[in-house]
Amino acid sequence: MTSPGRTDHLVLPGVLTADQAAETVAGILAAQREDGAIPWFRGHHLDPWDHTEAAMALDAAGEHEAAARAYAWLARHQNPDGSWYAAYRDGDAHDVTDRGRETNFCAYVAVGVWHHYLSTGDEAFLERMWPVVYAAVEFVLALQQPGGQIGWKREDDGTAVNDALLTGSSSVHHALRCALAAAEERGDPQPDWELAAGALAHAIRSHPERFLDKDRYSMDWYYPVLGGALTGEAAKERIAARWDDFVVPGLGVRCVLPNPWVTGGESCELALALWAVGESDRALDVLRSIGHLRAEGGMYWTGYVFEGERAVWPEELTTWTAGSLLLAVAALGGDEATVEVFGGERLPRGLTGDCCGHADADRPASA
Repeated sequence: MTSPGRTDHLVLPGVLTADQAAETVAGILAAQREDGAIPWFRGHHLDPWDHTEAAMALDAAGEHEAAARAYAWLARHQNPDGSWYAAYRDGDAHDVTDRGRETNFCAYVAVGVWHHYLSTGDEAFLERMWPVVYAAVEFVLALQQPGGQIGWKREDDGTAVNDALLTGSSSVHHALRCALAAAEERGDPQPDWELAAGALAHAIRSHPERFLDKDRYSMDWYYPVLGGALTGEAAKERIAARWDDFVVPGLGVRCVLPNPWVTGGESCELALALWAVGESDRALDVLRSIGHLRAEGGMYWTGYVFEGERAVWPEELTTWTAGSLLLAVAALGGDEATVEVFGGERLPRGLTGDCCGHADADRPASA
């Protein structure tokens, strides 16, 4: 089991003790395969986004070797076009169960790679992973639409699905900023990516009609904030506008309206978004509210139905739910790499001036 001493910085009153944090980290490590893959849980599938989220949690807990193995798995199994498939059974790269290639799944490697580099200072790792990040970003931007939004996915036969998801595009925006940070660190400017990030941010801020209508989902509510496209007062106003719709006091955050179902992942991501806009007290309240999802052994149930039978559902203890909690705790606790990646103050913003059609001409390209 992970030593509590390695997780002292993940202590958050009312959320985690050092022993509890160590137990949660050990649970993620137990689910990781020897080849580095981190499925949702053993026997279930791996998707590249959640695999990366769990790897970042391991880095936040000081388990850098395990995280590096997770990124090596991505490097070994990247498709020739820069993508990954949407689902691999139990992380087995030879057993693909969904051959779609989703843009936000593929882009997220940039967030993880930048987080690992900031966590370790490992320049050799950044150099090894740069071709992986570059190819993934190029795959994603090939599906960017004229309005700036990112098409959802490419089917196995190569057909582009150009409909855009606000949550997915917001996550891609975050990934582009991390990819640009990696490019800057290497002294390898990517002006096309800067333009793409600016156009995408503008679409997210100003053109909801360019995205599929999914506003019943809480992720569409907070992800423009979590992904860094909305900041400051605009971000706070967006959070306030639908707080009562999605937040269930004492239980967490609904996944989708009108279902009486709160989920750990959405709750932790909202906490990260709240922290990012300076509302740490509310973030802490949200994290404390999902203590009821913690199971024996330190992992977390995916969700809880709070009406009718009032039961845990589905009965799954997922690595990504545990990972999202550890990352939120790490941010609130001041873990430097996690703060930089999710706070975003030092991440490049791309070109956000008149080229993107909105009044940000005086804002520097990197904030």
